[in-house]
Amino acid sequence: MRIFALFNLKPGVDPQAYAQWARTVDIPTVNALGSIAGFRVFEATGLLGSDAKPPYGYIEVIDVADMDQFGRDVATEAMQAVAAAFNEMVDVTFLTTREITA
Repeated sequence: MRIFALFNLKPGVDPQAYAQWARTVDIPTVNALGSIAGFRVFEATGLLGSDAKPPYGYIEVIDVADMDQFGRDVATEAMQAVAAAFNEMVDVTFLTTREITA
């Protein structure tokens, strides 16, 4: 399963401080989980063909290899601390997906 997290930083959150936290805490912690096949964070740079501001400033792509294990992984004290820090910095919407194939 692939999960997309679409989010903006909360007012007053420094983008460079968030990026540093993502690089040093969020990305390595989530990628170390046994249930994760891959985890990447992107900063939106624009809307293709438009000068308008993107509705979201950041996107996380979370590839989950095992949803049952993922539930156990995110319930750990360490991941609860990461999630709490994340929620202090962002307003987020999580989308779960399934791939449409031929």
